[in-house]
Amino acid sequence: MLSIKGVFKNFGGLAALQNVNLNVKQGEIKALIGPNGAGKTTLLNIISGIHRLDKGEILFKDEKINNLPSSKIANKGISRTFQHVELFGNMTVLENIMVGFYARNKTSFFMDGFKFSFITDSEKKIYKKSREFLDYVKLGNKINEIALNLPIGEQRILEVARALATEPGLILLDEPAAGLNIRETRELGEIIKKIREELGITILLVEHDMELVMN
Repeated sequence: MLSIKGVFKNFGGLAALQNVNLNVKQGEIKALIGPNGAGKTTLLNIISGIHRLDKGEILFKDEKINNLPSSKIANKGISRTFQHVELFGNMTVLENIMVGFYARNKTSFFMDGFKFSFITDSEKKIYKKSREFLDYVKLGNKINEIALNLPIGEQRILEVARALATEPGLILLDEPAAGLNIRETRELGEIIKKIREELGITILLVEHDMELVMN
């Protein structure tokens, strides 16, 4: 599904990545481990289009995605979470999930302003699917909570749910257990396995918690 061939990335005089090769098969949960500063997040940033690579090739479903904008890469079916939680803090839990669906919705803000009937139908479907995803990750009772008010464990799960809402084939998880206690980490691990086993989504995981990785 994902093939990384001979990727190099420099920041000024610092070599962040040197000749990185990696393959992720469809249906896998593959973990990328290493010490701080090894370039793990940099690699995820290159895959997702945040950084441009200097040399090499990245293929997703046999299609070259080198240096495409993040929006185009997301539309091709790659979603991600971040090392530091990146939610819309002042929006509700439900609204955060709906943003993920709108990212893949074909309606425009111009059409939405006129409230055409098919737009309204589309909004209803997005609302329904958003509720279903929140129930799936056991946040269905928090739909009206402001995202910033959630405990950090639930914020991370919400970020995973929002990534799911873009309907990806591959999710990049960047240290999803950072800041979580043992119980929260185990719950997160169960959700990650459910995503692969029940939804058929492939996962590339960057993580320091070795118990989570090995499980």
